[in-house]
Amino acid sequence: MAISWAASPGLAQPLEPDPGVRAALMQAVAEADSFEHRFDAEVWLLDMATRLDAYGAGQGDGLEILRMAHQEASRAELPPELVLAVIDVESRFDKFAISHAGALGLMQIMPFWLDEIGRPDDNLFRIETNLRYGCAILKHYLERENGDLGKALARYNGSVGKTWYPERVLKALSQRWYER
Repeated sequence: MAISWAASPGLAQPLEPDPGVRAALMQAVAEADSFEHRFDAEVWLLDMATRLDAYGAGQGDGLEILRMAHQEASRAELPPELVLAVIDVESRFDKFAISHAGALGLMQIMPFWLDEIGRPDDNLFRIETNLRYGCAILKHYLERENGDLGKALARYNGSVGKTWYPERVLKALSQRWYER
């Protein structure tokens, strides 16, 4: 798919970097151990942070979400951009989101999983915990569905046999979270 970028009239002047963003990015890069090279971390985090700005996620939380999403996705051998697309659809990057069904956090994890795995004290609103659970669950469903991403996403959402949820995630992936 060819992507065209429309020039924004207000961006003709070079922007002064925000020192707070610079400091937050430096810290996120320093803590990003899932990247092969520091430069890769800088480029990916800056690119994704720019895209995340549209959601109003705080600079600190936004970079923490991105760094940890990359880390947990890499750990589960999932594309980080796919995990971001799932988060986009599930919670719109609200780490305190609660669904009508009671699913919690960024990746909308059902609390019954805590008892199922014998960890009732885990906090699903904690970014790292939520992402670890979500990535592990998505990876499991992807393996269960023999790599069929559409079926795995439907299973993740509890909409087996339907296509609306996978279509939403894939649309978010192709329109916002694609890798450049």
